[in-house]
Amino acid sequence: MAVTAGAGRRPHGSLEAEVLATLAAASEPMSASDVQRALPHDLAYNTVQTILIRLLEKDAVQRRPEGRGHVYWLRHTEAAEAARTMRSTLVGRPDRAAVLQQFAAGLDDADAEVLRALLAEPESP
Repeated sequence: MAVTAGAGRRPHGSLEAEVLATLAAASEPMSASDVQRALPHDLAYNTVQTILIRLLEKDAVQRRPEGRGHVYWLRHTEAAEAARTMRSTLVGRPDRAAVLQQFAAGLDDADAEVLRALLAEPESP
């Protein structure tokens, strides 16, 4: 039986998302080893380190030297990071209104009501 290309592979960005969730759940900054132990997968240390460095380059995490390595923590809250991702989706798109319309149309009733209430709030000075 032939194995198709990509079979058994994780979706693009899923490991980064798991590392971010791990850091978000932590009560203090974590080393690469700490993150490696906290993840549900048996990932190599170098893989975790590479993910953390990529997140650092994307400005999603911060780090400081500690011991022989570094410790990492989220630069932004999960909500701020999700909002940044949503905004980056719109950058450079000529069809921004269509993207926003499709996004709004896909919201469930409760989320649509929250969005309506937020848009109705007066802007603070």
